[in-house]
Amino acid sequence: MRLVFFGTPDFAVPCLQRLLDRPEFEVVAVVTQPDRRRGRGSELIPSPVKQLALAAGLPVWQPDRVKKDPETLDRLRATAADCFVVVAYGQLLSAEMLAMPRLGCVNAHGSLLPAYRGAAPIQRCLQAGDDHTGIVTMLMDEGMDTGPMLLRAETPIALTDNAHTLADRLATLAADLLPPTLLGLANGLIDPQPQPTGATHAPPIQKPEWAIDWSAPAIAIHNQVRGLWPNCHSSLRNSPLKVLETLPLEPAYIERLPAYPPELRDRWDALTVDWAAVAGGPGAIVTTLKGWGPVVRTGEGYLLLHQVIPAGKRSQSGWDFANGLRLQPGECLALPT
Repeated sequence: MRLVFFGTPDFAVPCLQRLLDRPEFEVVAVVTQPDRRRGRGSELIPSPVKQLALAAGLPVWQPDRVKKDPETLDRLRATAADCFVVVAYGQLLSAEMLAMPRLGCVNAHGSLLPAYRGAAPIQRCLQAGDDHTGIVTMLMDEGMDTGPMLLRAETPIALTDNAHTLADRLATLAADLLPPTLLGLANGLIDPQPQPTGATHAPPIQKPEWAIDWSAPAIAIHNQVRGLWPNCHSSLRNSPLKVLETLPLEPAYIERLPAYPPELRDRWDALTVDWAAVAGGPGAIVTTLKGWGPVVRTGEGYLLLHQVIPAGKRSQSGWDFANGLRLQPGECLALPT
């Protein structure tokens, strides 16, 4: 099968690599987003997919707007591809492009459609506190993730998963699902199924969503931190504080977190009584748990800061952070200014 691969971020790399490794497929070209400026030096950095494609000696095309670029459209027609494979490319394909390949265009989407159609399915399912998700391959149409479904695979979501760990797992699932999807489609062994009703949507993440509001429940903040990893932030002592990892300190979640310190199981009642006596509303630090880090009061329950990045420093454990600042009960985290 002659394939053109469309993809950009790390999430798409295992899929491209799997297609390159399989003798049934010939990837004739790769389409990816233009290089972006990143880092302190604002250097132009190629996408992860481009880096793999160049290492494999493949032609790489990087139009600013693929469906408006005549040169790229002519190149795509000339490939005589059997299928376009699209994984986290970042641009919509036009009706003209969808009609070019003999078998159509196949997308691997990071949710169990019709749930979480859109740009941020992994982040949004974590924010919602879902306990499972998966990958669906589908034939693309002109809608946003609305095409008929081909194959699917599921994975559980642990309470300690974040957007990075879950994306890694889903990327592997997508790579596993693409070869049987493409071969089944080519051999007439897969009957595309329309998506059921009840779709939900996963809009792009906006920067204001990164700010932590400590008046929210502990579990909601925990889901925000892991869903929008690594960008959620607060402030302490008038300095920015990025929060990378939290643990909700509530009995309902203890058994779902195997890394919980044993004293929380053994002494929960006594600890919560002690914490309740500390002054301060949501955002107040009520204690520091030895070896783990500061415990923060929220609008409902308590949250352990397990991994943070203080202003001007590297990532550190909550315990090192608390020791370094000599945090005291009653100090208060706040919305960033």
